[in-house]
Amino acid sequence: MPPSVAVVTDSTAYLPDLSGITMVPVQVISGGVTFDEGDFTGNLSRATTSRPAPSRFAACYAALATGGAAGVVSIHLSGELSGTADAAALAARDAPVPVEVIDSRSIAMGLGYPVLAAARAASAGAALPEVTAAARRCATATRTFFYVDTLEHLRRGGRIGAAATLVGSALMIKPLLHIVDGRISLLEKVRTSGRAIARLEDLAVEAAGKGAVEVAVQHLGASGRAEDLAERLAKRLPGVVEMAVVEVGAVIGVHVGPGMLGLTVTSAG
Repeated sequence: MPPSVAVVTDSTAYLPDLSGITMVPVQVISGGVTFDEGDFTGNLSRATTSRPAPSRFAACYAALATGGAAGVVSIHLSGELSGTADAAALAARDAPVPVEVIDSRSIAMGLGYPVLAAARAASAGAALPEVTAAARRCATATRTFFYVDTLEHLRRGGRIGAAATLVGSALMIKPLLHIVDGRISLLEKVRTSGRAIARLEDLAVEAAGKGAVEVAVQHLGASGRAEDLAERLAKRLPGVVEMAVVEVGAVIGVHVGPGMLGLTVTSAG
């Protein structure tokens, strides 16, 4: 029997296993053609992105209600970066069952971990308020850092937030960024990619502390560097419960460019 509370997310959570989770895809637009994220295989440098239409969320919530769900927790990428959560909220108003829409204030596995926390609570039989609370607690306890080869992709897509004023000088350095209040902000400027990746590793260790944590290493077209980073982190984090290596998809890829490395750390408690 399925849980009474269904969990919905968008395609930017990049979860390797969607068991018990329903996904509504964010869209990629290229050459005037719109694709669901998972169907796009074209040139990212010529693409843009678009939120799912509220009607897609409405259809999703209705189908889940028909399938027996008494409530839905719908968790999405930061509203500072996309209108996806707004589209979900519009659909939630007329849904046949109660829908709690959560803005994760993050991206990629910064979104994925709260989704997993909600799914675990729902699977254990928790009611709608408890599933919602589990997702919010996890989102609060999750930190995301990432490195990009250039800020140009973020600048072009308008996703650079407070770092926008630094673009003129920062385009020639290797920027380390983080998510603050749902926005992408410049954390540090580093002179070489090697130093940037080493600093990324140190930031993850600092964020993890001595507690039990889960860690996701994310990348775009940099699997070798991601695997190496995960291997080093596993040796430096005695409290790591699970280490995942995940490649981000086209929606994040459009805005970060190839070579991106990201780290998300969340409490395993």
